Amino acid sequence: MLRTKNALGSCISEIALHLARMPMKHKSQCALLIVGHGSTENPDSSTPYFEHAQEIRSRGLFAEVHCCFWKEEPSLREAAYLIDSDEIYVVPDFISEGYFTQEVIPRELQLTGASTHLHGKTYHYCLPVGIHPSMTDLILKRAKEVAPDIDPAMTTLIITGHGTGLNQNSTKAIRDQVDLIQASDAGYAAVTDAYMEEAPFIAQWDEMAPTPNVIVVPFFISDGLHSYQDIPVLLGIENEVGAAYSQREIFRHNPHHLRGKSLYYSSAIGTERLLADVILDQVHDFDLQHLSS
Repeated sequence: MLRTKNALGSCISEIALHLARMPMKHKSQCALLIVGHGSTENPDSSTPYFEHAQEIRSRGLFAEVHCCFWKEEPSLREAAYLIDSDEIYVVPDFISEGYFTQEVIPRELQLTGASTHLHGKTYHYCLPVGIHPSMTDLILKRAKEVAPDIDPAMTTLIITGHGTGLNQNSTKAIRDQVDLIQASDAGYAAVTDAYMEEAPFIAQWDEMAPTPNVIVVPFFISDGLHSYQDIPVLLGIENEVGAAYSQREIFRHNPHHLRGKSLYYSSAIGTERLLADVILDQVHDFDLQHLSS
């Protein structure tokens, strides 16, 4: 459904505070552990996680920066053996709260709360990146990059995700971003959420858009099978699920002229280099909430 401007004072205030605050202080005695899902089918799915880690590592903020995964190596259960530091910030590089962030990661790392003391080390468990208000800036940046010359007033912005009836939190992060953008001064004629497996369905993108231009931004961490193959078919960009061809071409051929509209399709939001800053935002916010004296 299309969302109209709401009184989102608290969320907007969070963004303002984020923009105004000072950069995070160095944590030269601490480690950062970035946790991802990983994939046994798509080896490229872990690339953004390692890129985020390298970006943060290059800034010299932590003594160590590591990645671990549920479905790839190094695994969650191996994480403790990677880290020398006694204080560790764990940030789920996930789009939303749900089964993996609330059950799998705590179970595999033996986390019992916001901070867990285990085998002489202290683990601080941060919130997932996708629910942070600063994600709004990245979505708008990506939308502008993919369609730099079109008028937002003549454009519908669609944020799309997987969707599932099993966990409502999987869609909440996207709905929150829709509300934030609609309440901002971005100027889009319409902003909506859409999903692969629940209504509103991304396959009906043209019916959601009252404008001649449509921008679709996949709300995923990596450009995996969904953004490269499944969603392009649902949009009508591809006739059937293809191979690596789609990885190169679907993002280069914008706009796609389909169903009487100009469709601009972006790569997954998690491939944005500045997502590293959102990871740091979650560390910063953890300190404010749990460790401030």
